[in-house]
Formats: sequence, structure tokens, C-alpha cells
Amino acid sequence: MHVSEIETPALVVDLDRFERNLGRVADYARRHGLRLRPHTKTHKSIYVAGLQQKMGAAGLTVAKVSEAEVMLGAEPADLLVAYPIMGNTKLSRLVEVARRTRVTVALDSAIAVQQLADAARGAAVRVGVLAEVDVGLGRVGVTPGAPLVELARCILRQPHLTFEGIAFYPGHIKDLDDPGRRALAQLSELLQSILADFRAEGIDVGIVSGGSTPTLFHSHEVAGLTEIRPGTYVFNDVNTVLAGACTLDDCAATILATVVSTARPGQMILDGGSKTFSSDRSSNAAAVTFGHVVGAPGARFHKMNEEHGFVDVTHTEREFAIGDRVHVIPNHICVAVNLHERVYGLRGDTVERVWPVDGRGKLQ
Repeated sequence: MHVSEIETPALVVDLDRFERNLGRVADYARRHGLRLRPHTKTHKSIYVAGLQQKMGAAGLTVAKVSEAEVMLGAEPADLLVAYPIMGNTKLSRLVEVARRTRVTVALDSAIAVQQLADAARGAAVRVGVLAEVDVGLGRVGVTPGAPLVELARCILRQPHLTFEGIAFYPGHIKDLDDPGRRALAQLSELLQSILADFRAEGIDVGIVSGGSTPTLFHSHEVAGLTEIRPGTYVFNDVNTVLAGACTLDDCAATILATVVSTARPGQMILDGGSKTFSSDRSSNAAAVTFGHVVGAPGARFHKMNEEHGFVDVTHTEREFAIGDRVHVIPNHICVAVNLHERVYGLRGDTVERVWPVDGRGKLQ
């Protein structure tokens, strides 16, 4: 199949860039002795998860129980649910997953620990737990110090749970400019202090799991970190570029769209809007934009309705006509992928592979 035969709007992936991204991170993790347990939230694909594991990933990370159920299809040796799971129904499903592969959950409360312990006991399975600590984002995670140590002790008291270590997400570090580098150094100091607290209490911390795509290639600078869980790196996006974590040439995924109207001078309308690209705005940018139009310097994708993308072409030298096709790099690829049913893998202009977005809409 030729790229021109793809119905638009469509999610397409440059396979050369995609494979380069996978290989680069796998090599980085090996070179620095870091365990790679990538987050599947970006690609939501059993096929891609399989490739990640073939390249050396020790397991997979998910956010929801439904995602864990889907990713069993990739036959992971280890599944980390990096999200507090609450409620009997979800926990019943989770322990069924634990019958089929090794499961670890990141938790930040005694209530969540007790509920998971009860479910594990009822199913006669053992589940690993990482104590979640807040290192600056202010989202989930207990405060470092006594609250974190007590959470670990709470986990250790449960016979059907195994305390495996700690987890954190440095999402407050958006880029690696001077303030970002200082924040990374502070994170390293904080982790050393946290690990010292555990040593003083005689508690072994086997896994220190953290990292993000913006800080990915500086993970080895964080003292004590043993595992990374990047997700966006497989495809990258505009926000990853703005964070300085990659270049536009590293962006493997684009939305292929068709120009359906040029009726208004200086504007073209694409056949995709918020239901195609998501409504996420670009980060660290003064102007409101919703994606980067490839090969059209000066074009500004500034507005969307559900099915219409508004692109200001006043300041681009290229002229567009109805029927022209354009590639747009989304601001936030994770959300965009979740809006599509399938991915078209391109090698040049040839569709080499089509794979489903297996985890699409898995929110529970």
C-alpha cells in the first residue's frame, strides 16, 4: 500500500525514526546499567511492547488495570501498574492479571495497601509494591522522610505483598535548561537522603523507579536511580521537542491530514480537529498552537473544532490547494494515539505494517 492510499485523517509512523528511538533508549539503559520498564501509555500497542522487550526492556508499565489486561498479550515478564488502584472490582481483575505474570503496583496510602493486600490474600497471589514518593510534582506520592518510611513498613507488614522499593515521577522538571539542571541535581540529593533514611531503618530498597522522557538521557545523573519508565520517547512530539529532549527529526508519529478548504484567504482547513489531535496546547510556547505542520515553515495550527483544523498559512511561502496532504506532529502524542484505532507504519512512502491501538480507551 502506498501512503497516498491511506484514508485521512490517520496516525502514521515513520518506521526508521521509530526504530531509532527504540534502539537509542535501549542502548542508553544498557550503557548506564538502568533497568528499562517503559510506559505503554504512549503507544498502547501489544506489537510495540513486544519490540521494546525484544530490545531489552525488563517489563512494561501501565496506568490502568484494563491496560494491564491488554498488555498481557505482549507476554511481559513483569508488569508495573504505576497508579493507585482502588475498589474491589478493579482489584479483583488485577489479581487475575497477577496469576498470569508478575505484577507490581505503585501506591501512596495505607488504605490502598490494605485493599491490595486483601485482594491478594483472597486470590492467594503475591503482588509487589513500590512506595510512591512525591519529589516535587505535587500529584501523587507521600512526603519524603517519616511518611515514606512508614508507608514502606505498612507494606512490609502485609504477608501477601512484597516491598520492592520506591517510585517517583519528576514531572515538574519540564526541560533541561539551567533551572532544570539545578532541579535535577536537587532530585539527586533528595533521593540520596531518602535512601539514607531507609538504610538507617534497616529497610532494603531493591528498586528506585523514576524518570520521564524530558529527563530521560540524564537519568544516570540521578544518584540511586535503578529503573526508568519513559513512554513518549517511542514517538516523541512537539512538547518533547520544546523540552529539549529531542529534535523534530526524532518525531516518528504524525497525523496525516487532507486540506478540505481554502475558501478563506490565508487559511486552510484540515480534515481533523480535537477528535483527531486532542486539545492539548503546546507547552513552553507563547502562542496557542496544536501541532507542527511538517514542511511548512510559518504555518500556524492555531484553532480546532471537533472535525476541523484551522491553519494560518499567511506567513508560509508554500501554497496549499484543496486535496493536498500534510503531516502534522501533535503537541501531545499520547493523547492523540488514544483517539485512533490503528497505526500505519511507513518505510518511505510504503505502508509496511498496520497495527491496532490495542489499549485505546482503556480507562478503567
